[in-house]
Amino acid sequence: MASRIPVKPVKPAEPAVEMPPAAASVQRVTIDEGSEGQRLDNFLIKILKGAPKTLIYRIIRSGEVRVNKARASADTRLSLGDEVRVPPVRLSESANADPPAPAREFPILFEDEHLIALNKPAGVAVHGGSGVSFGVIEQLRQARPQAKFLELVHRLDKETSGVLLIAKKRSALVALQDCFRHRTAHKTYAALVIGHWPAARKVVDVALHKFLTAEGERRVKAVAEDADEGRRSITLVKVAQLFERGAQRFSLLDVTIKTGRTHQIRVHLAHEGHPIVGDEKYGDFALNKSLARGALVEGIKFDRMFLHARELRLPHPVTGEEISLMAPLPPECRGLVDHLG
Repeated sequence: MASRIPVKPVKPAEPAVEMPPAAASVQRVTIDEGSEGQRLDNFLIKILKGAPKTLIYRIIRSGEVRVNKARASADTRLSLGDEVRVPPVRLSESANADPPAPAREFPILFEDEHLIALNKPAGVAVHGGSGVSFGVIEQLRQARPQAKFLELVHRLDKETSGVLLIAKKRSALVALQDCFRHRTAHKTYAALVIGHWPAARKVVDVALHKFLTAEGERRVKAVAEDADEGRRSITLVKVAQLFERGAQRFSLLDVTIKTGRTHQIRVHLAHEGHPIVGDEKYGDFALNKSLARGALVEGIKFDRMFLHARELRLPHPVTGEEISLMAPLPPECRGLVDHLG
């Protein structure tokens, strides 16, 4: 790793804030085995200790951070030998560091010395950033201060519940991420959508494009197959159960993704005319509001997105044996399904 550069003298008129040498001027850091496979945002959080996460994500979005002289996103995975340009950080921007995350354990589905599989609740981000002070990984690290290594293997949307993997060793992280990269990890989601999904419609093969709104919010839209900005995305759909509630129809689906694009399931299902119940970004807002008030299904107030990562099958990072991780439907989702049925 590149040598650290001494902190520049602080002007007398500025508040005395001690920052690590890494924040004083531009650094060019070569990724070694200790940082291989790590997300860019998590790497910067460690390099720029004390800097608020909002600042970390801002310098990434602005292009001030470069990986091998090119712009990169927060979720870019770093490889051995990559060169990361870390820009200088002004003391005034870093004076108000984020408060520590509260310690929190989550329901454990499986755990050994290599990995943790937990059942993430809806409404909790997997990590801090972009307006979120902390997520699952920060809370888990606070709850387990003795743990030498805890890193997210993959991610779920904040609104999505279900199986989430945490690596407890660097070797496990690399092996598990290879499973997702080479598609030997198989994820199945339970999704409740509006309308009756046609049983013959088993594959959605529609390109997706990720963009930012004028307000800076991340969004995804379906685009033509030959669109320059589109990335091919494939979702497999199977009907598990159909419901009718007066004039309103619903479908409970088993959904498997062959590609892991941002908001892929949500956008694909909405594109086909069957948005996910409770989806605030791509859903039926009037129906969502009616469900949340309890006006649509008597006795049930449902105010979350009905998307749940219910099963994950993949080889164990050390033994190679297939492990099957199952997360039961959360009580609020099960209650809605039971009432509809």
